[in-house]
Amino acid sequence: MPPRDRPDQPWRAEGVPPGKKPAKDGDGARGRGFKPNRTTYFWLLLLVVFGLSYLSMHFTGQRETATIPYTAFTQQVAAGNVKDVYTKGFQIQGELKSPQQVPGQDDAKKTYTGFETLRPAFADDKIYSDLVNKGVVVAAKPVTEDRGFLANLLLSLLPTLLFVGLWIAAIVWIQRRMAGGGGAGGLMRGFGRSPKPVTPDEKRATFADVAGIDEVEAELSDVVDFLRHPDKYRRLGARVPRGVLLAGPPGTGKTLLARAVAGEADVPFYSAAASEFIEMVVGVGAARVRELFTEARKTAPSIIFIDEIDTIGRTRGGGASMGGHDEREQTLNQILTEMDGFSGSEGVVVIAATNRPDILDPALMRPGRFDRTVVVSPPDQDGRVAILKVHTREVPLAPDVDLTAIARMTPGMTGADLANLVNEAALLAVKRGKDAVDMADVQSAVERVQLGTRRTLVIPVQERRRTSYHESGHALLGMLQPGADPVRKITIVPHGRALGVTVSTPDSDRYAYDQEYLRGRIIGALGGMAAEELVFGVVTTGSESDLEQATKIARSMVGRWGMSQRVGPMSVLPSENADPMAQYAAQGTLTVVDEETRRIVEDCYADALRMLGDNRDKLESLADTLLEHETLDEEAAYRAAGITRVLPAGDEAPAITAGGSGADGDHDIGHADDRRGDDTE
Repeated sequence: MPPRDRPDQPWRAEGVPPGKKPAKDGDGARGRGFKPNRTTYFWLLLLVVFGLSYLSMHFTGQRETATIPYTAFTQQVAAGNVKDVYTKGFQIQGELKSPQQVPGQDDAKKTYTGFETLRPAFADDKIYSDLVNKGVVVAAKPVTEDRGFLANLLLSLLPTLLFVGLWIAAIVWIQRRMAGGGGAGGLMRGFGRSPKPVTPDEKRATFADVAGIDEVEAELSDVVDFLRHPDKYRRLGARVPRGVLLAGPPGTGKTLLARAVAGEADVPFYSAAASEFIEMVVGVGAARVRELFTEARKTAPSIIFIDEIDTIGRTRGGGASMGGHDEREQTLNQILTEMDGFSGSEGVVVIAATNRPDILDPALMRPGRFDRTVVVSPPDQDGRVAILKVHTREVPLAPDVDLTAIARMTPGMTGADLANLVNEAALLAVKRGKDAVDMADVQSAVERVQLGTRRTLVIPVQERRRTSYHESGHALLGMLQPGADPVRKITIVPHGRALGVTVSTPDSDRYAYDQEYLRGRIIGALGGMAAEELVFGVVTTGSESDLEQATKIARSMVGRWGMSQRVGPMSVLPSENADPMAQYAAQGTLTVVDEETRRIVEDCYADALRMLGDNRDKLESLADTLLEHETLDEEAAYRAAGITRVLPAGDEAPAITAGGSGADGDHDIGHADDRRGDDTE
């Protein structure tokens, strides 16, 4: 991405050919020659102010004089230091032959030659005789002349002239802005949003930089081929989709995909976040949208990418709307108009990304605007291997690094997560003084990313023992449950907010879950609480996250997945991303959901207590081993519990020691049960 010389510009551009640069300020409809800007107007106004001040001083004709007492004047007359005087009534003005210190001033540097004073009415002296005797010239012209009519008029009108000048300058500036950008669009460029030319990138993103989502690349290849060869499509009357919506979780590579499409087609690429169009002033966002599409048409064929379009593309008509005239809705209306207003021959394709396609306005999603919706999901195991190959191209790897093994220990991770994992492993290798990243660095990075940073806590022996039984309860039930995810790692070393963690991940990616598997998940989550009650006869606050996980799964089973006979095959609860206030079930039905959720959790808890009681010897052995070693990998955990790990047909034991962390109830591929300390309550 090229550097942004104008950080206030609401979009970025790359790949603009030198011969098709966007217009600069002052080009096009603004004419040729001198183009005054705001700086020019400022200096012009400053010049006018100083000029008027100079003229006022010039017309007044005043000289600097000092007002002195009458006694000081008579003393200077007696000393013969008065050069000439002018009188008018009792007022006397004059000039001394040599400078004198101003009376009453301590500073000797403050002197005067010109003076003025007033002769008291009660003075009984022969001042005129004294002046004649001392050779003082009695002048007929005043030393300081009064301002003339023109000067007085100019000074009285000065504030009005300044106000009128500022008003005329503002009108001229607005007219030039409107003439340069077509009405309000040009005016809004006064907020500093004018486009700038961008030099072509030396290296642009292509599909070679995108991995793990081959099906999405195939969907977008039509757009690339049309931008490269538009004539063969026009011959058959086909048109390229005017808009492509990329929907998927954060970090799945939606922005990279849009850039890769532009790079593959070798066309200019304009990218912006939807929030950057919105300002407090109504109409600014719509003006910026018009300007963006105008610049894209100048360099067509081109691609416009709008990230997080749900910021301005939400369904209209909500309670926060002000009759359709608020800034967000005006910006959305302008996008709708721009997308539906240009023909396919213009070659401008809009690609947008969102995490919430369900809340977008129907007018935005209709054919003719966003014709195609492409779902970008987290990659599967093979996709993670391909992504790791991309992110490790410039990272020196040791011979023992197995990318397939890393992909198996990271189910559910997106491309951004894997990039962060590789970077964390490289940082650890640097800290350890290595020349290449080895498998130990990768495993430590997985532990840091999934479990959190290790904490150094002084935990009492009794607390460590309780934590050991808590985590052993999780792990043992996971080992005993048929079809449960294998236990990958157990630790009682504090990580992040947890005092201990048990990690379980499946042998392969899973996308659908049956009722038996989900009940096993609940039983495993309640294993820590059941172990504490079985061994110590108490229940502690360390089971908080376990209860949250169990309740969440059970409630979804009843209210969303139709796994309760009392509720039946109905979905009565909102989805994960929906508004929690959007309940569309009667209160009686919700009461039944709560009762069924309680029943499922209590039944699973009873099963957990029973299974741990029947296998008390295995629990004791696993807890003692964990208390001694603090951390157990998969092989050591199964050996300590005395349980044989049954591998799926055609599978091999994974050469890993950790697994993926929890996701939500819909798409959970791995999970981690943790015992939180009191400091996290």
